Amino acid sequence: MLLRKIVPALAVMIAAVLAAPATAAVAVPDRPAASTDRSAADPAASASAVGDGVTSTAAEIAAAAAGNPVIVVGGLSGIASAYGPLASRLRVDGYRVWVYQLPNLGLGDIPTSARAFSSFVGQVRASTGAAKVDVVAHSEGGLVSRYFIKSLGGASSVDRYVSLGTPQYGTYVANIVKFLGLGSCAGIVACQQMSIGSSFLAGLNAGDDTPGAVRWTAVRTLQDELVRPVDNATLADGATNVLIQSACPLRVVGHLGLVLDGTTYTVIRQALRGEAIRPNCLAL
Repeated sequence: MLLRKIVPALAVMIAAVLAAPATAAVAVPDRPAASTDRSAADPAASASAVGDGVTSTAAEIAAAAAGNPVIVVGGLSGIASAYGPLASRLRVDGYRVWVYQLPNLGLGDIPTSARAFSSFVGQVRASTGAAKVDVVAHSEGGLVSRYFIKSLGGASSVDRYVSLGTPQYGTYVANIVKFLGLGSCAGIVACQQMSIGSSFLAGLNAGDDTPGAVRWTAVRTLQDELVRPVDNATLADGATNVLIQSACPLRVVGHLGLVLDGTTYTVIRQALRGEAIRPNCLAL
C-alpha cells in the first residue's frame, strides 16, 4: 500500500526536478538576491483575520514588523512563486519576508547551497540592519538552512528555525529510486544526500541536532508522501517537534500542503512569536 502511494509521488517529483530550469539566486548590489520576494506589511493596520482564525491586533502586527526578518526557504524543485501564499500570510501578520529559492532549484550539493544561503542571509541582515533572521524552511530547505546554522557559523545569525517536512534523518523515498532501477537518485546529488544513511546526513546529524541559542521547531504530517518514515522529520536535543495530526487527527496535509495549510500556518506563527504550540484544527 505504501509503495503504491510513494511511487506516483516519486515519479512526479523526479519529473519535476528533471524538467525544471537551472536557476540560482544572483546577488544584486544593496538588495537581497534576485530570487527573493520581499514586502513589509503596514504595522499601522488595525487587525487582520489570518490563518488560525484569530485576529492579529495592531500591537502584534507592529511587533512582527519590528522583529526579525523572516526568510522562507524553498525545497527541492520549489520555485519562489510556490511559496507566495505562505509569504503573503506572514506579511499580513506584519513580518518582513523574503523567499529564497535554492540555487539550481536545489538539485545540487546541499553544503554548496548552504554557502549560497549564508551569503543571502548576510544580504538580508545588511539591508535591514537586523542582527538575526528567522527561518521557515520547507523540505530540503530545512537541511540547507540547518547546515548553514550548524556548520557555517549561522547560529549567530538565526533566532528561530521552523522546518516543514524536512527529512532531517533522510527518507526512504530517496533510497527507493535505486530500487526502481533509476540509479542513484537519477543522478540528483541532493536526492542522494537525502537518502537514509548518506554520508551527508551522518555528518549533519553527528553531535547536537540543535546547536547554539537558536529556537528550533520541526513540523511534520502523517500524510507526507516524500518523507518516510515521517518521524525522520523530527529533531532531537530540545527541539519542539509538532505532528499536525496529534492535535488535529482528521487534518489531511501532504508534503507540499505544509506550505499552504491553515493549521500548519498557525503552528508557524506561534513558533515565530515564541508562543505555546496549539494548532487550530479549523484554520483555513
